[in-house]
Amino acid sequence: MTLQQLKKFCAALPGATEKTSGAPNNVLVYYVGGKCFAYFKTSEPEKWRFSIRVATDRFVELTGMPGIKPARYMGRYHWVTVVKVDSVPSDYLTELVEWSYRKALSSLPRKKQNEIASMQK
Repeated sequence: MTLQQLKKFCAALPGATEKTSGAPNNVLVYYVGGKCFAYFKTSEPEKWRFSIRVATDRFVELTGMPGIKPARYMGRYHWVTVVKVDSVPSDYLTELVEWSYRKALSSLPRKKQNEIASMQK
């Protein structure tokens, strides 16, 4: 999966919004209902590194793989950073993004979840 395809995929999830933050953060963040589920670093030296939240058991598995490491400051919350997006198989990456999206969605109030679910239909 290319960087552009991944950005498109994140933006296409139901209720997803994106926001770019300038200095000092320099990130492109994807939200659902105001909850972050993925982000890209947009400045050097980590330009276009991609971070998502993963399940606890997946965190240990993923951080043992080359090119994937605990996300800076967010690793303790089970966020990982993928250094090169195209080095991870597309289907595996979409599965991870969808899990992160569902995790963020599930933390919203039930009413908000239902509103977002109705967008999908």
